[in-house]
Amino acid sequence: MKKELNQYDVIVIGAGASGIIAAGSAASKGAKVMVVEKMHKPGRKLLITGRGRCNITHQADIPFFYENITNNPRFLKHAFNSFFVDDILKILHDQGVPTTLERGNHVFPVSNQAMDVLKALMSWVRRFDVEFIYDCKVKELIIEEGALRGVAAETPKGKVNFLASKVIICTGGKSYPETGSSGDGYMLAKQAGHSIVEPKPALLPLITRGDTAGKMQGLGLSSVKVVVWADGKKIAERLGDVMFAHYGFSGPAIYYLSRFVIEKLSEGCKVELSIDLIPEQDEKTLDKRLLQEIDNHGKMQFDNILKRFIPSGLAEVILELTKIDGEKICNKVSAQERKQVLKLIKDFRFEVSGHHGFKQAIITAGGVSTTEISSKTMESKILKNLFFAGEVIDIDANTGGFNLQLAYSTGWLAGQSASNDIL
Repeated sequence: MKKELNQYDVIVIGAGASGIIAAGSAASKGAKVMVVEKMHKPGRKLLITGRGRCNITHQADIPFFYENITNNPRFLKHAFNSFFVDDILKILHDQGVPTTLERGNHVFPVSNQAMDVLKALMSWVRRFDVEFIYDCKVKELIIEEGALRGVAAETPKGKVNFLASKVIICTGGKSYPETGSSGDGYMLAKQAGHSIVEPKPALLPLITRGDTAGKMQGLGLSSVKVVVWADGKKIAERLGDVMFAHYGFSGPAIYYLSRFVIEKLSEGCKVELSIDLIPEQDEKTLDKRLLQEIDNHGKMQFDNILKRFIPSGLAEVILELTKIDGEKICNKVSAQERKQVLKLIKDFRFEVSGHHGFKQAIITAGGVSTTEISSKTMESKILKNLFFAGEVIDIDANTGGFNLQLAYSTGWLAGQSASNDIL
């Protein structure tokens, strides 16, 4: 059947990772597809992932992905079975973007350039004659007599309607709003009658009181243990990497724990982070090691001994906090002073005062309720022919390429499902 101007089989709202994959998936089955993007370029958020390097995905099996999905992991069973790690890597490799596996099974482009990943995805999707329109914001769904007919949008030149029998919402969440993620999809979902699980910032840096963390700005620590305490009760812990910043902390371990911190802060609790700098040894064993070093090097300055255990910048701050003269020779260091240092090495406390919200959150927790979306098709259970993919759905995961894979997998399944029965 000949399509009129502005008439399509499938309209995809949003040109992020999930939207590009959804569009290519639907068009690969012969559907006429239009992607409507409110920004002037596609993939704005994709370009800043992995600090501009793009952690494409995580090389692991489906059960491991389930372990790293914060909520509703089983909702993704069919999406993962339809499109998984090897599938996205094949697309990239076929488009001339080789990838490499880094520590922790994180997959990156060899070039370390997120732009190469975006260019490859756009090259792939254009093979199927997908149309893109930019600077075009969808204002509402066109629903007539209970049936979905398309979308009403607004461009700098005025209002325009795009007609289609199927619509896929791939608008993302509310994190990094400067990339275009401002929660538009929730408004459209509500128009269709959907419930929205309250969106909250997730995987984000934390602000601490005082200037102690700021004194170590730029210092990174690997494989430390971070424990969250709320009103004196242990809430959660994580072994991983952290980074000191002028405002407090960032890094994978902090991102993981941030959801627990945010929840307790919202309850009015006093929240503290405890960092164990050498978690592989208990305090007694560590004390024995430190004492042995002191005995063996009695004439050496204490700060030089301490720097054998922890980074130089950290040693200097600990000595400042304990008011111990780092130039003191080791055989003059008292048992009490040694215990003070050990206490901070094993339990370095920082009170959390806040966070930067959606502005610096890697992802959004919450979104369109999964109870109202078919996990087998990504289709709305409320409005026929409306589909969802990516971060707009109430699914989220840890850092490490997991969230991007959720976007690809749900996008692919939504595209395949939306292109069924297209004449």
